[in-house]
Amino acid sequence: MKQRTIVISGGGTGGHLYPALAVGRRLRERDPAIRLIYTGSHRPLEKDLMDRHGAYFIPMRIEGIKGRGLRGLKTIFLLPFAMLRSLVLLVRFKPRLVIGVGGYSAGPVVLMASLLGVPTLILEQNATPGFTNRLLIRWVKKAVVAFEDSLAHFRGKGIFLGNPVREEFYRLPPKPREATLTLLVFGGSQGSRVLNEAMMETLPLLRSEKDRLRIFHQTGEADCDRVRQAYAQNGFEKAEVAPFFFDMAEKFEKADLVLSRAGATTIAELIVAQKAALLVPFARASEDHQAKNAAELVRVGGAEMIRESDLTPRLLAERILFYSRNPERLGTMERNLALLKTEDPAGRIAGLCFELMRGEA
Repeated sequence: MKQRTIVISGGGTGGHLYPALAVGRRLRERDPAIRLIYTGSHRPLEKDLMDRHGAYFIPMRIEGIKGRGLRGLKTIFLLPFAMLRSLVLLVRFKPRLVIGVGGYSAGPVVLMASLLGVPTLILEQNATPGFTNRLLIRWVKKAVVAFEDSLAHFRGKGIFLGNPVREEFYRLPPKPREATLTLLVFGGSQGSRVLNEAMMETLPLLRSEKDRLRIFHQTGEADCDRVRQAYAQNGFEKAEVAPFFFDMAEKFEKADLVLSRAGATTIAELIVAQKAALLVPFARASEDHQAKNAAELVRVGGAEMIRESDLTPRLLAERILFYSRNPERLGTMERNLALLKTEDPAGRIAGLCFELMRGEA
């Protein structure tokens, strides 16, 4: 039998790449001979991440348009080259299926595949479809959504299967409550200046409770030294501060409470790991989609949402100390998150992929 090839395209953040890897892993479990080719952007983090997972990764020179102002003109200039490169890639590898996992770099590959008659599938991890996926809806065969309410956006092509999450998040045991509250802070794969600044300004208000707090903080590259220095100056010498945590599942396992943005993959990981969270949606996210993601967890009582406009050191310190002193509330939030948990999204998506390749979906 001729080897089957699947192209999985998307990128820009780890939030797009991790679902791609999760689906790829389940595809390989069902057919170890299948050839997987990943495409994404030229960001160094993407190449590093894919190298760590041993993935065959091809970067595409394409950038986002929406919300970039005059910089969007560069994308318009690059778009014909991205389409041509996508055509060359598809003709060279002759995939049986192309999967778009979100992000601007998925657009040219998925669109060109559709024009060539290759079956196409997109994954939408957010409660509201992103710009790229909205443009692709008319061209693709099927769209997998992470939230049931999102089906209305997909013109009958949507299937509610959930958001694929790395396998290690499913294996995390419940965290026993201890005298010390462990807080995990991160703003996505690139960090968050807003969260970094908020925590640095909040640390003096937490200093009297520092012996009852253990903190892990993923900062992104730009702010790491400043944030690390702030922790040391406020007596939190044992805080673990790093630009990026490649062992994020281990950090989740140790955490009692998560302070983070509300990107789709973060939301999915919180649900699977059943971790209580303080969510600060990115205020400039397209169509406020992060707030809509966060609202799904707030709705079932699994998280609190703090808008950027409301985020102050006093409020943040108050909420962290509240959970430190009321650990039973964390347990309630963890149990509530089970209401949103879907069964084996990556495996079910892999099954759909094989149906599409057989022409059954």
